[in-house]
Amino acid sequence: MTDEKKADLAGPGIGDYAELEKILPQNYSSLLNPKETQLATYAVKDYIEENLCKELNLIRVTVPLIVDIESGVNDMLDRDGSRTPIQFHISNDRDKNPIDVQVVQAATKWKRMALKQFEMGVGEGLLTDMRAIRKDYFLDHDHSAYVDQWDWELAITAEQRNLDLLREVVRKIWKVIKGAETHVQELFPQLKSDKYPDLPEELTFLHAEEILEKFPDLPRKQREVMILQEYPAVFIIGIGWVLEDGYPHEMRAADYDDWVTETTSEDGRPMHGLNGDILVWNTVTKRRHELTSMGIRVTAETLKKQLELSGQLDFLKLPYHQAIINNKIPLSIGGGIGQSRTFMLILKKAHIGEVSATVWPKKLKDICKAKNIHVIE
Repeated sequence: MTDEKKADLAGPGIGDYAELEKILPQNYSSLLNPKETQLATYAVKDYIEENLCKELNLIRVTVPLIVDIESGVNDMLDRDGSRTPIQFHISNDRDKNPIDVQVVQAATKWKRMALKQFEMGVGEGLLTDMRAIRKDYFLDHDHSAYVDQWDWELAITAEQRNLDLLREVVRKIWKVIKGAETHVQELFPQLKSDKYPDLPEELTFLHAEEILEKFPDLPRKQREVMILQEYPAVFIIGIGWVLEDGYPHEMRAADYDDWVTETTSEDGRPMHGLNGDILVWNTVTKRRHELTSMGIRVTAETLKKQLELSGQLDFLKLPYHQAIINNKIPLSIGGGIGQSRTFMLILKKAHIGEVSATVWPKKLKDICKAKNIHVIE
């Protein structure tokens, strides 16, 4: 069991296409045709962007696709180094003034720097229509190399760095997602289906330690599957800190979300972490479905502690990390909501390729075709 838990830390995903073929639903038929799917996708997209801005007091801003390697603002996703960005050399000015750049994996760190760049005050924030490439994913039913996210960031005060604010923001995000589901079902009534029940009205908040206590012998993904049978939509708090069994719920990068700050459970026990993930039970795929990862961001103190725990103190020399250490950028809360993941869920699709145009191996396309799943070419 120990080896299984260790192998489960780096993130979600299916290991091979034989497994995926078994998992994809039998007798599947999309509730929307391809044209309707496109119309519905953009109805959901417009609703979510407009209402996230209203609920969280955000404005929409531009976001980079490539960043300077020396900036330190690219997202390394996990702290085990298993997912590395694409990088290339721009031989500008006959290589007299070149730039070495990386394609972003997410705009997580860039957004916090952007709060200062766009002169955001406390209680103000930004929303991006972020595009990224993650070349090291196994391409399955809900992972693609092409990533689209609503990456958002909100400036806060030191006094707001607590679980009350985290829960308040999560509830607002869930309200927007539920509202998008209702909105698109008014436009496309066929999405209201007894076969695929709607999302629950409320989220359940649980700490990763509490889930471990309920299922101590199971690895992380199986714990999530089990808890989603009880609560079909959950926000799991405290991802990154080492739990009672000696493993974190999941590996989490050390330089944005705060997963070391001590908190207290509702029954008075010490816990850790000001971050978490929204997971739901997908009634089409019959699997766990992650929608968003988010959290209150590190301070100078917690950044140093997390980098020390992860053996990455050398990051402190980079401009982004220096900006945090020297209090040059705002304290904040932020996250990334998977766009295609959300479209897939709300439009009740079996595969993310039904709502997102990207590349897939022939093996996967053949499996999908045999199961009446029409991925966008």
